[in-house]
Amino acid sequence: MEITFHGAARNVTGSKHLLRLNDGTSVLLDCGMFQGLGEQTEDMNEHFGFNPKKLDYLILSHAHIDHCGLIPRLVKEGFEGQIFCTPATMDLAHILLMDSAKIQMQDVEYDNKHRGRKNQPLLEALYTEEDAIAALRLFKIVDYHQEYQITPALKFKFTDAGHVLGSAAIHIRVDENGKSTYITFSGDVGRYSDLLLKSPQTFPQADYILLESTYGDSLHKDIGPIEDALLEIIKNTCEVKKGKVIIPAFSVGRTQELLYALNSLELKGELPDIQYYVDSPLSEKATQILKDHPEVYNNEVKKVMKIDADPFGFKGLKFIQSTEESIALNDDVRPCVIISSSGMAEAGRVKHHIKNNIGNQKNTILMVGYAEPNSLGGRLARGEKEVHIFGEQYQVNADVQSIKSMSAHGDYEDLLHFISCQDPKLVKKLFLVHGEYEVQQHFAEKIKEKGFADVEIPYQHEKVVLE
Repeated sequence: MEITFHGAARNVTGSKHLLRLNDGTSVLLDCGMFQGLGEQTEDMNEHFGFNPKKLDYLILSHAHIDHCGLIPRLVKEGFEGQIFCTPATMDLAHILLMDSAKIQMQDVEYDNKHRGRKNQPLLEALYTEEDAIAALRLFKIVDYHQEYQITPALKFKFTDAGHVLGSAAIHIRVDENGKSTYITFSGDVGRYSDLLLKSPQTFPQADYILLESTYGDSLHKDIGPIEDALLEIIKNTCEVKKGKVIIPAFSVGRTQELLYALNSLELKGELPDIQYYVDSPLSEKATQILKDHPEVYNNEVKKVMKIDADPFGFKGLKFIQSTEESIALNDDVRPCVIISSSGMAEAGRVKHHIKNNIGNQKNTILMVGYAEPNSLGGRLARGEKEVHIFGEQYQVNADVQSIKSMSAHGDYEDLLHFISCQDPKLVKKLFLVHGEYEVQQHFAEKIKEKGFADVEIPYQHEKVVLE
């Protein structure tokens, strides 16, 4: 039996891990899109490193694009097997993959206008909406804690990872050669003090663990309350400077956390009286799906709902639907807050909002989550004074700020808590995935201090034989 790491290997995007059993059965854990890796991004998304036609099954941890975004391309290139996920992940994947296809086609059309003028080769979208529909037909729902037998030698179950709605850690049992091997893939691990969701669950003893490590060298808890930070930024930008706050935010998870925090400010009577726009049709759909799954809320949210039936709605909030409405926001000089996807500012409507507001020092671009260093969001967060957007160079005159505590990823204490249910002496090897290499090296030392003797940081396309 062997595992090959085809994504999220010494970086935080493109999650893709291929497990091949001794009988030849192949199972892919996640099929995420690479984002924000500069010029190499396109090539990495076009070439999997394996033949999709020879893949038997796919198990999906959750619906973020860096974990599910290449599933339609996988199907387009010949994959015909089942795709297993939780019920909420199915709901989210439907809207996310359809939206991803639409955005790619729109962005390629926009880029090709510029490339055509410069006589540059034209681009082609990774997949179409028809490809996404074909992929969604292969999805099969498996509930949390339901042990599902895929083949006589292979079974798995999901436990709640507490990262986003429907997110799961995947626990695989392989029965070969008279023995059982247990493999756990964490997916993305949430926080034990999440604004909205329940904490990650404990899981059975594993022989091998694939553990995400996005914030393996960071602590979130030393940052002040999110509401306080939001309030200060909005007041300074909108009330003092009379500018706009542009917030790149993932449609699933981060946008709902922002709405919940802003709603909390209104309940306290502190929310500034301005317009708040969510400029992402996908975000509105994702917010409704979250409302449809109240079983995932933690106790704090349930308390709020006793006095406020809609913890994601407040005075001044408007969801923007049409492209025309989105464009009109650029001509409206009134102070406002615009929340728009994507979170790394690499695609979608937020990229246009940044382009149109980055040159004005009255405005603020607020980063509220992890952005790959080479992405537009990463470059802004790093403090670069000039950035390229849609092939043009722009001066960064707007204020750029970050609220680092707004992350659906656990910090290193959360990650260590997640694996604390394991007997380190029984874990043969722990692989660190989904993290920057320098961060992973630091985190590996913390894990070894907890008694996990064999910690490996696989590189892209590395193949490892499991005993």
